[in-house]
Amino acid sequence: MNHIDVLVIGRSCLDYIAVVNQFPGENQKMPLEFRLTEGGGQGGTSSCCISRLGGRVAHVAKLGADDEGRFCLKRLEDFGVNTEFVEIVSGGKTPVAYVFITSGSGARSIIYEHNTLPKIKIDATLEKLVRQTGVVLLDPEVTYLGGQLKKVAGSHLNVIYDSERWRKGIEDIMNTADYFIPSSEFLEADELEFHGMSFNQRIIKLNNMVAGKLIVTRGEKGAYYVTDGTLYHVAAPEVKAVDTVGAGDNFHAAFALALSKGFDLHQMVKFSVAVASLSCREYGGRNGVPDWKQALAAAETLKEREIESI
Repeated sequence: MNHIDVLVIGRSCLDYIAVVNQFPGENQKMPLEFRLTEGGGQGGTSSCCISRLGGRVAHVAKLGADDEGRFCLKRLEDFGVNTEFVEIVSGGKTPVAYVFITSGSGARSIIYEHNTLPKIKIDATLEKLVRQTGVVLLDPEVTYLGGQLKKVAGSHLNVIYDSERWRKGIEDIMNTADYFIPSSEFLEADELEFHGMSFNQRIIKLNNMVAGKLIVTRGEKGAYYVTDGTLYHVAAPEVKAVDTVGAGDNFHAAFALALSKGFDLHQMVKFSVAVASLSCREYGGRNGVPDWKQALAAAETLKEREIESI
């Protein structure tokens, strides 16, 4: 295959998206504004974002041999993602997620199916793939692959990890990922024992627990990161958000592509904040992703701000 900028490994699924004026409580009902169906999953959405930005991306995933899987595969292909390494599992069931979006705020509530498809394992094909690229993006479903891939590919490989929540085996990837990128909710994990600490203190403490660079996303408030002994913040641009469902996935995607292009850390974070914010302009997590020029223009309007020295 041709050279790829980023290899994305992880979940692809089908999203059933319902837009409502207000999310109902238990034993309540609310009218549906409208609905749509879109490909989803952290890995799948990230792959589409990278391709929309002009990057060469290959996606490693498993889908079931069912209507849902065929839809997901087509949507990946619609965005120009290399799907040569997406395995269709005979008799397998493609996972689905039910996404409820509150119109006006763009906030989302998600109910998802666990993936029952076989785990992705490192074989000769995957070994060859990781040696053909310098950047691999792993989503939470393949947490267990981080250390294994570093052993296979060596120091030339940059591993970016999309950390959704605390999960089994996460200590290994905290020690092996070159870029550990959790959302701010991760800082609330009981396992971290950050009780009583301020938000900034939690970032600084977590930074001491990871081997690579730490970047923390915080939704509409942008992102925080530590470099050269200083905690920085990049605020998000003002965007009329209608759907935040893919914002985190698109942040990780933009970061991975920017890394492959040789951006420095400040540039990578600003570019990623810009892409994630702009992607919220349309429903579904994918259609709002900007092209390369639009993303660069938006990133150039952002500034990094020093928060405190460590």
